[in-house]
Amino acid sequence: MNQPPKLPPGGSRTTARAFFVSDRLNTPGLERGDVLSTTPLAFRVNESGFAILFRYGVVVLIGLNALEEDEFLRNLQPRMTGKFARRDEESAVIELSSEHEDQISPGGSIGLQIMSPERLLLIAEALAKSVVLARHEREVASVFDVTEPFARELAERGQIRGGRRSILKNIGKALLVRHRVSGPVEVEEKPDVLWDRPHLERLYARLEDEYELKERAESLNRKLAVIAETAQVLTDIIDTRRSLRLELIIVLLIMFEVVITIYQIAISRHW
Repeated sequence: MNQPPKLPPGGSRTTARAFFVSDRLNTPGLERGDVLSTTPLAFRVNESGFAILFRYGVVVLIGLNALEEDEFLRNLQPRMTGKFARRDEESAVIELSSEHEDQISPGGSIGLQIMSPERLLLIAEALAKSVVLARHEREVASVFDVTEPFARELAERGQIRGGRRSILKNIGKALLVRHRVSGPVEVEEKPDVLWDRPHLERLYARLEDEYELKERAESLNRKLAVIAETAQVLTDIIDTRRSLRLELIIVLLIMFEVVITIYQIAISRHW
């Protein structure tokens, strides 16, 4: 990799911000001569700026001010597929540390021995996964808010009010969130940069602990399992209702046929 980006004027600290902007980012064609990484795509924005683009829709910008961030994201819009109306953000302060090893202070700032591209890539990976988890946690919570009344009513009354369309809508919401969350973000996978820089594994482990990536991913998976079970229960309820309706129709048809037969017999005897 090339030399690390320069720090912004005024000190030994800079800020990294992660933006979850869309379902997918189309990065082909953005490769350039000063590329620092291809997976994820990382390159310089200016003398002190650093951009990392993840194909699952996250942009991490390091060392840019607010105006530069807005301009960069605006120029990137044509490459966003499924752009979100509301983007999620997460930030971290990075500073040069005089300590013998990289560390994370109790206040949450990340102290680095040197501002190397490899270290910045690891920070970007952690921020990107954290901001994706934050959005998915919110989406899963919204599904629970919708399905909880169904579960409570089923427990109290033994049945669910509402038509087939209402139940199908809730199944659709549950499956949509499950599909999004089970997408291309492998939270538990190690970043590619660690294959070439194993000495940085301790830094990434500290970042994982700071943002609780593994714990949040496990919690999310458990909630997704509950959502899948809920969708299955609602589907079974629809199937049961349909079966009962068909059985009732068959019984009515049989009764109608019996009535017609009795009527015909009565008429034939009368004549």
